[in-house]
Amino acid sequence: MLLDGKHILVTGGTGSLGQKVVERLLTGELGTPAKITVFSRDEAKQHYMRVRYLNRREVTDEVIYRNFKELLTFRIGDVRDYSSVLQAVSHADYVIHAAALKQVPTCEYFPYQAVQTNILGVQNIVRAIRENQTSVKKVVGISTDKACKPINVMGLTKAVMERILVEANVDCPDTIFALVRYGNVIASRGSVIPFFLDQITNGGPVTITLRTMTRFLLTLDQAVDTVFAAMLHARAGETYIPKVPAARITDLAEVLIGDRDISIQEIGIRPGEKIHELMVSEEERYRTIERDGYYVILPMLPELQVEPLAEPALNSEFSSSDVTLDHESLRELLAPYLSELPAGVAA
Repeated sequence: MLLDGKHILVTGGTGSLGQKVVERLLTGELGTPAKITVFSRDEAKQHYMRVRYLNRREVTDEVIYRNFKELLTFRIGDVRDYSSVLQAVSHADYVIHAAALKQVPTCEYFPYQAVQTNILGVQNIVRAIRENQTSVKKVVGISTDKACKPINVMGLTKAVMERILVEANVDCPDTIFALVRYGNVIASRGSVIPFFLDQITNGGPVTITLRTMTRFLLTLDQAVDTVFAAMLHARAGETYIPKVPAARITDLAEVLIGDRDISIQEIGIRPGEKIHELMVSEEERYRTIERDGYYVILPMLPELQVEPLAEPALNSEFSSSDVTLDHESLRELLAPYLSELPAGVAA
């Protein structure tokens, strides 16, 4: 299998996605790695993540290796620091680049910090591979729907990150650089669902920025599925897009509130926030094909175009404004999170 005997580096491995990636890598679904390295700058998160795995005494469906103490390692470092990136990359066979500043308002108030992490960070990974004899076979970068026709700093920096990884294929022919792009991950750290659940638990009101706002929704496992699909099948410069549903944020709040006597309060758009998100733009759709249940955006650079473009998979842009989830569908999707609400009036 792909990862048998390989060394996988996960930057930002203590984040919501990073932890789920590590959990899934440990199941062996892509093969039995020789080593998985979590690379991040937060020693506290690494400590708690390490302790969590050390306390798993029994073999479970999630962690099947008794030798995970040797399999799973942690490295303190910052993607902004080239020397620490070089040390982390030097022995890796595959890199999953999840390290990022991702909170939209934070990036608006600290734009250069977003540039340093989201742009200079990925450039350090590319430079480490380009200027040294590494064994890296593939890098999969984690992007966001906010990088598609960006209007905020987070999206702008992620859009440049995408371009850096695509172009790297020209300079580093022995390594494949690919991307995944997706929307809001349900219940990830800093996402809206934990925020709404906290407001409901405390009696409300539930605050939304705009009643017409829509978002794509996918689970952490769907996000990891997309990453793994890119690891397995992505060619140089390609971007994998999951086919996921979209919902109105108002409907999301209403389903979580259920029959509780809690109001919804509109507070206005936050700095840098979009009303609707795009996964594939009108311009990109002409370079978008379908493969294995995913949309795949082919690279725009002619050096990376390996075959003639077939009929585009999309007739228009892939936008969250095309709402596909009603209350019933949302209730089914959110069932695990509805159970976290306090007992009382039925939801």
